[in-house]
Amino acid sequence: MILVDRRGRKYTIPLSKEKSFHTHVGTILHNQIIGLESGSRIQSSTNHQLLVFSPTLEDFVTEMPHATQVIYPKDLGIILAYGDIFPGAKVVEAGLGSGALTLSLLRAVGDKGKVISYEIKEEIIEKAVTSLKAMNQDISNIEVKIQDVYEGIDEDNVDRIVLDLPSPWLVVPHAEKALVNGGILVSFLPTIFQVHELHESLKNTKSFEMMESFEVLLRPWSIGNRSVRPQHRMVAHTGFITTARKCEPRPNKED
Repeated sequence: MILVDRRGRKYTIPLSKEKSFHTHVGTILHNQIIGLESGSRIQSSTNHQLLVFSPTLEDFVTEMPHATQVIYPKDLGIILAYGDIFPGAKVVEAGLGSGALTLSLLRAVGDKGKVISYEIKEEIIEKAVTSLKAMNQDISNIEVKIQDVYEGIDEDNVDRIVLDLPSPWLVVPHAEKALVNGGILVSFLPTIFQVHELHESLKNTKSFEMMESFEVLLRPWSIGNRSVRPQHRMVAHTGFITTARKCEPRPNKED
């Protein structure tokens, strides 16, 4: 659960009977929280009032254990929208990492869709699956493969391919074969030099068109009684998102 104090500070608590949560605003027994509806109010031992919420995806992704660098909510939302991840979609992702992107994909494809995740590090898989189960009790629509996506994609008729890898251009030939016509490739990369390499690889195929790359900047605002201003800190550059669509092959390769 998430506890929120009167100053808006959040505390993430994995609940367990007979345990208690200690903070500067007092102590709260876990048994006081278990069974409460999301949005309830609770009193600490020092009579401070806190709000109780089930964690949102944004809360969970921000606070979850990070075995690798995580893709944050501001980019996850854009990946889902620009990648057009729809209910019932068949999605291949690589790599699994901490599972933040996977959680978002699972929610988007729903119980009629499927996510196939390629990951080469077994120790990462165990931690990621634990996180997935903590946030999303039913993970029956995910298949995790201990396999190097650089060497190939087993699936065909894939609707979407989502890559969080350092060298996605090595996957482009496999993606060209695996995607359905009209399917979308999405890549998340930290540097513009990697983005350039990916674009060159996409342009050298006969099937990928409509390449687009961009970054997302998130600037929160403080709204007070007499003051409205941007906050002093903002979430600026985290990475570049690139999308491309697979089409019917061109008769002749264009310059």
